[in-house]
Amino acid sequence: MRGIVFAILGGACITLQGVANARISQDMGTWPAASVTQLTGFLMALVILSFVRDSKQYWVRQVNPLYVLGGALAAPIIFSEVTAIRHIGVTLTISALLIAQLSLTFVIDAGGWFGVAKKRITAAQCIGIAMMIAGVLFLKM
Repeated sequence: MRGIVFAILGGACITLQGVANARISQDMGTWPAASVTQLTGFLMALVILSFVRDSKQYWVRQVNPLYVLGGALAAPIIFSEVTAIRHIGVTLTISALLIAQLSLTFVIDAGGWFGVAKKRITAAQCIGIAMMIAGVLFLKM
C-alpha cells in the first residue's frame, strides 16, 4: 500500500511540475526553466538528505557510472514535457508520457535490463496498453 501512495504522490508531482515548467518557460524559455527546475530539485534533495541521512558513505564508488548519469535524463524529460504541454495540452501530454513509460518498462522487464528480473509480458498487458492508446485517441477527438 505504501508503494501505491508514493507512486500516486510522485505522479501528481510530475504533473504539477510539468504544468509549472510550461508556465515558467513562457516567461524565461524552456532551457532556463529546465535549469531552474533542476537547481531547485537538487537543493531540495540536499535539504532532505541532510535530515534523512540514509546514504552510504562511499555510495558513488558502488554505483555503475551509467546509472549515476541517469539524472542527466531530466533535461530532455523536462524539455519534452514542456514542449508537449504547449502543443497538445496537459491531459494528452501526461497520457502519452504514461503510455511511453509503460511501454518501455515492458521492454525493460522482458529483457531483464538494468539488473531487473526478466518477466514474461502477457497478452492482457499488451491489451491494456492498446486500451490506453485508444483512450488517448478518444481524448484527442
